Amino acid sequence: MDTLKQSIILFDLDGTLTDSEEGIIRSTQYMQEKMGQRIWSAEELHFIVGPPLMQSFTKEFGMAQEMAEKAVAIFRERYATIGLFENSVFPGVVELLQALRKKGKRLAVATSKKEDLAVRILEHFEIADYFEVIGGDRREVGRDNKAKVIDYVLETMQAKKDDVIMIGDRKFDIEGAHAIGIPCIAVEYGYGDREEFAAHGADYIAKTTEDVEKLF
Repeated sequence: MDTLKQSIILFDLDGTLTDSEEGIIRSTQYMQEKMGQRIWSAEELHFIVGPPLMQSFTKEFGMAQEMAEKAVAIFRERYATIGLFENSVFPGVVELLQALRKKGKRLAVATSKKEDLAVRILEHFEIADYFEVIGGDRREVGRDNKAKVIDYVLETMQAKKDDVIMIGDRKFDIEGAHAIGIPCIAVEYGYGDREEFAAHGADYIAKTTEDVEKLF
């Protein structure tokens, strides 16, 4: 396969840079307890890592909009103080970021997580400085899905689409990238799998962080 030539690389956060499942699941269980709902097991809640919370609470939990907004607020009571640090950087990620920077690549983050929380997580794990832009959910300005976040990051970086590629671990990353007109590398070490990647048309699949580097 030819070496990828894109000079601008966008990373998803949850499941791509960090293993955040524990904090997200525990904060969801906290929400369920506070709202008097049955507390689902970690296995039952595996799906919730990756998609926007509002989407999960309305579609997967069947909540009306008003109830979903309340659920998000309760989730964030715990997540913003405890859950975001029940997290760790995936093995090999720092080395990947260093290698890509040495190759002259410009790096950014495009996540469905609230932008201020994403910044706090990346700063906590001391990897924020690898990225020119950290873009995330900012519902108050209408940036409420992955495609809009990617579009914002590209605009901020004054990037041409044919010079950009996305790296993520779920269908939302693939769909968001394709909606904007850029390719996506799907990584197997996160929360998605090859069946999901194939179904949603991932342009490339990498098993490890080392495999991601080899693509470039």
